[in-house]
Amino acid sequence: MMKMSARPRARDIGIDIGIFVPGRWNAITDVMDVKVGHATLIEGKGQLIPGLGPVRTGVTAILPHGGNLFQEKVSAASYVFNGFGKSIGLHQVNELGNLETPIALTNTLNAPLVADALIEWSLRSNPEIGIKTGTVNPVVGEVNDGILNDIQGRHVRKEHVFEAIANARSGPVEEGTVGAGTGGSCMGWKGGIGTSSRVLPPNRGGYTIGVLVQTNFGGVLTINGAPVGRELGRYSFSGDFPEIPEIKDPDGSVMIVVATDAPLDQRQLQRLAKRAGLGLARTGFFGSNGSGDFFIAFSTAQLIPHNGPVTFKTEVVSNNSMSALFLAVVEATEEAVINSMLKATTVVGRDDNTVDAIDIHQLLEVMKKYNALNRSKAIPQFLLSKEE
Repeated sequence: MMKMSARPRARDIGIDIGIFVPGRWNAITDVMDVKVGHATLIEGKGQLIPGLGPVRTGVTAILPHGGNLFQEKVSAASYVFNGFGKSIGLHQVNELGNLETPIALTNTLNAPLVADALIEWSLRSNPEIGIKTGTVNPVVGEVNDGILNDIQGRHVRKEHVFEAIANARSGPVEEGTVGAGTGGSCMGWKGGIGTSSRVLPPNRGGYTIGVLVQTNFGGVLTINGAPVGRELGRYSFSGDFPEIPEIKDPDGSVMIVVATDAPLDQRQLQRLAKRAGLGLARTGFFGSNGSGDFFIAFSTAQLIPHNGPVTFKTEVVSNNSMSALFLAVVEATEEAVINSMLKATTVVGRDDNTVDAIDIHQLLEVMKKYNALNRSKAIPQFLLSKEE
């Protein structure tokens, strides 16, 4: 596995987004039992030779729990904001309302091979699939990392999928240029894998909401309201304006995985998944024509047996109590996107195409200019001065 990058996360440099507090790891793994693993492929350099490299890609696996997912499913739902993508398995998730394999993220042309690997992984633990019981529904999301990667080569093989699943752990999640985010770009800079979480106050249920993103989209970067992309001269359509260089801005996509321990049914999880798009919008995302934007949410509150009756441990959250969960997922999505960019490193890919990591010092200058740092500390001081 790759070593953790020394680059900071948002809160390490005073970018504290939103009003709800993060969990211990500020990651999707703050939702109990959720695990994340990566397999990263970085090989070769120079001119693209289709099928051979250079390779800048990978796979990321998200496990709702560490048991047998086919036998003990979790409630789940998906939402498609813009359907320009090659995701697999989302229709059945919405039809049946559950998830029965890990969620795997990879690149566009690798999606079918990764789905095949998930099927084989499930068959190894459940040889009755397709014989004594129904088939299995693999869930795969993807982005087009072809700016940096030999995407025709479909270099992610089943052993890499198995590796990512075997590597899946709770606790801190590696972010940036790793796994399925290795070849991603975001709003003019390097993107990749990012994550964040929120914990609701006890009077709002005390639930945890975790988000993991795979960023590879265009837009005009905004952080805590500060117009970073405009100030640093990198944003979509920048080439239409005098004296501003055109950037290699991919036309998509983004995958968002939302996890929660709140007891939600399929309908409520879809409502929650939809709100992730608002978190994207706060970062400067606008949903371009070619951007495939797919969101999936699951709840770990209730395991659903493949066979036998379901004994519900608790009633689902009331609709009137959903608003706090909605805000939490918006905030966690926004911060996860920023973490994906801050933790990413500069990558030189095929044909020497280069996508730069965002310059932390330049970013901080813009954030200071717009008074967009340390907001959680500034708010109470501001209120106190008003009272005086």
